[in-house]
Amino acid sequence: MDYNAAFEAAVNAVRAEGRYRVFANLKRHAGQFPRATWIREDGKEQDVTVWCSNDYLGQGQNPVVMQAMHEAIDAVGSGSGGTRNISGTTFYHNQLEAELADLHHKQAALVFTSGYVANEATLTTLYKILPGLIIFSDELNHASMIQGIRNGRGERYVFRHNDLDHLEELLKAAPADAPKLIAFESVYSMDGDISNVRGTVALAKQYGALTYIDEVHAVGLYGERGAGVAERDGIMGEIDIIEGTLGKAFGMMGGYIAGTSAMVDAIRLWASGFIFTTSLPPAVMAGAAASVKYLKEHNEKRIAHQERAQSLLKKLRAVGIATFPTESHIVPVLVGNAKHCKMVSDMLLNDFGIYVQPINYPTVPKGTERLRFTPSPDHTDEMIDHLVASMDKLWTMCNVARLPAVA
Repeated sequence: MDYNAAFEAAVNAVRAEGRYRVFANLKRHAGQFPRATWIREDGKEQDVTVWCSNDYLGQGQNPVVMQAMHEAIDAVGSGSGGTRNISGTTFYHNQLEAELADLHHKQAALVFTSGYVANEATLTTLYKILPGLIIFSDELNHASMIQGIRNGRGERYVFRHNDLDHLEELLKAAPADAPKLIAFESVYSMDGDISNVRGTVALAKQYGALTYIDEVHAVGLYGERGAGVAERDGIMGEIDIIEGTLGKAFGMMGGYIAGTSAMVDAIRLWASGFIFTTSLPPAVMAGAAASVKYLKEHNEKRIAHQERAQSLLKKLRAVGIATFPTESHIVPVLVGNAKHCKMVSDMLLNDFGIYVQPINYPTVPKGTERLRFTPSPDHTDEMIDHLVASMDKLWTMCNVARLPAVA
């Protein structure tokens, strides 16, 4: 067999569909977020404004966070030295887990190497700990949740997105004495919609199910202290397992879960994805702890963030550009064709200095390709107006259908 030919065929199939992904070679500059320098393929450099970063609040360049990382490196060096079980648990890991438990008002927290691993490892492991477990999963849950549930090889049902009536139908049909868990997200990052957390918790209580909420796109951004949508809605204390990330609003990397001491300890002892991997470096843990602590005390960052998102949304709609009916800080613009989406993204970067990646299959269904804008508190009125004017010009140039303008 010609193995290389098979690899080339796989790549060419993606190219033919117009969804071949190219990484933009960017240099960020501390203190200048969301400005960056794009290194073009010809080696030339171009100043750009980043519009698709998940570092939603620019915490990756917060001097408080950077100082904490510098101090940790100077104090203990670079790597962690092993897995959490074998010399890789440091003062900084424990400090961060205490900060996260406090953030969510839970007894304990556990840090993983990424949000993906936190979801996959925890959901898979729950099937081992709870024999006969049935998981009910929202159809638009993140790939990491889906994979974790599949890997558990237990009974599972998928309910229509944010459809609590369908969820209740499935819960009613399940054996009353079986252990159950409802897995859902708070903010769905591709459409920008928000789940009915209170309604989901009410159903869970009615049918004796645990609740598992992914707050990855909400921690740091919602609630008085940044604990997420569940905090904002006053229901956080009723959630059994909260999963979050350090790689988005907190500006670092890693993922975590928070809940009861018994639950966290059980996952710590049973989850392969936690046990058999080198732990994150102390400097990363120190920076993350500093970021979490900082955002607990700076709600004005969240207020400014929401205002910037609403400003962009209104200005795009005012010129008839179709956005999804987002309820959150995420502003997705529908293009609906992979090749067109890539073309528009390329033109924005090359001609207008605007960097936004095309979002296409398998991240979103075919036919719903989009540009996903994530304005931050540091995106100025001038930046927003430049983006909207550039989009307006391209939509006319490319003859993209518009909606009636909304004032």
